[in-house]
Amino acid sequence: MPRVSRQQAEKNRAAIEEASARLIREQGIKGVSVADLMAAAGLTHGGFYGHFESKDALAAAACAKAFAASRERWRERTAGMADASAALRVIVEAYLSPRARDNAGSSCPAASLAVDVARESADKPVRRSYVDGIQGLVSSLAALYGSGDAAADRERALVELSLMVGALLMARATAADPISDQILDAARRHLLPADDTSPTP
Repeated sequence: MPRVSRQQAEKNRAAIEEASARLIREQGIKGVSVADLMAAAGLTHGGFYGHFESKDALAAAACAKAFAASRERWRERTAGMADASAALRVIVEAYLSPRARDNAGSSCPAASLAVDVARESADKPVRRSYVDGIQGLVSSLAALYGSGDAAADRERALVELSLMVGALLMARATAADPISDQILDAARRHLLPADDTSPTP
C-alpha cells in the first residue's frame, strides 16, 4: 500500500482531532472507542497509531482543539464590541442558551468535558489540556474587562466562567424539566443585570 503524503497525513490528523473533539464532548471520553473516532473522521481503525500513540494522547489533543475553537468563537463574537458589557453579553447569551445546552458536541468543552476530566487520573494528558483550556478562557474573559486591576479582572473572570459552566452542566442534567430553562435564565440575569440592558437615553 503506498504511503500517504505528509500533507495528506496532516489533513488526516486534523480530521481525527476534529471528529474526536466533537464526539468526546457528545459521548464522553470513555463513551467512544478508537474505532468510533476513526470512523467519524472517515478513516480506518488501523491508521490510528500512525497519528497518536494512544487514545489518551488523542483525548488531550481533541480537548485542546475544542478549547481553541471556543476561544476563537469568543474572539469572533466580541470583535468590534463597543465595551466590556456588550462583549460579555454576546458570550453569556450564546453560552447560556438552549442551543448550547442541547448541542454538547459543538459547545464549550469546559462544561462538556468537566465531569469526564475530573474522573481521569492526574497524570493523564487530558488533565493538562483541560487546565490549559480553562486558563485560556479565563484570560480571554479577563482581557475584556480592562479595569486596570489585573487581579480583579482575573477573579471576576473566574467567577463568571464558573457560573456559566456550572449553570450549563445543571441545565443539561435537568433538560427534561422546566427547571432547566430556569437555571439558564437565572444565570443570564445574574451575569447581565437589567440595568446593563437598558437603552441609552
